[in-house]
Amino acid sequence: MTDAYIIDAARTPRGIGKAGKGSLSEFHPGRLLAKVFAGIQERNDLRTEEIDDVVVGCSSQVDKQGSCVGRMAALDAGWSTKASAVTLDRFCGSGITSVNLAAANIMSGMDDLCVAGGVEMMSYTATLTNATNNRTVDGGNLHLRDLHPQPHQGICADMIATLEGFSREELDALAVQSQNRAQHAIANGHFDRSLIPVTNDDGTMALDREEFPRPGTTMASLAGLPTVFSQFMEAPIDDGGETFAQLVGRKYPDLDINHVHHAGNSSGVVDGAAALILSNKAYADKVGWKPRARIISMATVGGDPTLMLNEPVPAAQKALARVGMTTDDIDLFEINEAFAVVAAKFIRDLKLDPAKVNVNGGAMALGHPIAATGSILIGTILDELERRDLTTGLITMCTGGGMAPAIIIERV
Repeated sequence: MTDAYIIDAARTPRGIGKAGKGSLSEFHPGRLLAKVFAGIQERNDLRTEEIDDVVVGCSSQVDKQGSCVGRMAALDAGWSTKASAVTLDRFCGSGITSVNLAAANIMSGMDDLCVAGGVEMMSYTATLTNATNNRTVDGGNLHLRDLHPQPHQGICADMIATLEGFSREELDALAVQSQNRAQHAIANGHFDRSLIPVTNDDGTMALDREEFPRPGTTMASLAGLPTVFSQFMEAPIDDGGETFAQLVGRKYPDLDINHVHHAGNSSGVVDGAAALILSNKAYADKVGWKPRARIISMATVGGDPTLMLNEPVPAAQKALARVGMTTDDIDLFEINEAFAVVAAKFIRDLKLDPAKVNVNGGAMALGHPIAATGSILIGTILDELERRDLTTGLITMCTGGGMAPAIIIERV
């Protein structure tokens, strides 16, 4: 099997995902991704006519984010028309899956050079008619709903916290730590290598820094925030059917949910895009690239769609087992902070040293641009491995529908 290497990783800063308020919110999603494509092309002298495929994650593929936004962004970036593209959706896991699929194509020997990444303009998708908090991921398929009731993801997070015994104080402490680590990382330039400032088409600066973090967050300030997802429990689901409380009751009739998640210990709503160049060693040698990392394992798992968010642990275990590794062999971990309980359970269940997990903060501080996040996290961990002169990193995240992709990389 041919090895797949990461040549480079690039991303936008994450902008606040509110229409008219975030610095990136006026960009077309394809245009924002094109900015990253153009930036990573320029700094690597990427021969776009030699790209075998572009694999892009995008979760809400409707309207401006529809019509294979990956292909449209490649064209918008001025890339050769020979660079084909595909756009995929594994909910939040799309940005890892795009890299995994591109890497698998290279490992199989069918491709030599691929670009992978993701984009999500949450400021845009929030304006769509189906972007409501009282809808399910089953798309209104009532037969599926009878088989697998799937509540709102925030309710799932509160269910898991209740079942696993996590307190609000524990989860708030993790959120404060995320903010503090992100603030330290930003102040010390830990994100600078991957970050590509976004300019408007007239050349003026749109955004050159992370826009979402709230430095100075404390336990006291978080304690004053109301929980969010309790208010969705009795709202009718948007197809006119039952409520989320009734959905939960189908599988967990005796569960008295302790609602502990709020805006401060849940992932932030942001806009963003990311891209990575991947190739085999022969192609890298041909064009004079020095690979930065090798992809040594990939995995995807599925699990309970009702609880939905529990699969990062088995995904990590599967990726480790495939190459005969244990958690002791991993220097740094990135687990997406979709909700605080996801990270807390990951650390607890795998018995990890918290000092090795999300060392530069996570989505509670920096935001989670759904399908772009996985690709961003791969670049983040690679930059940090290089900065610390460490070797191996594992990245994983929960997704809608009860799934999780994972990837392990090794510095070259």
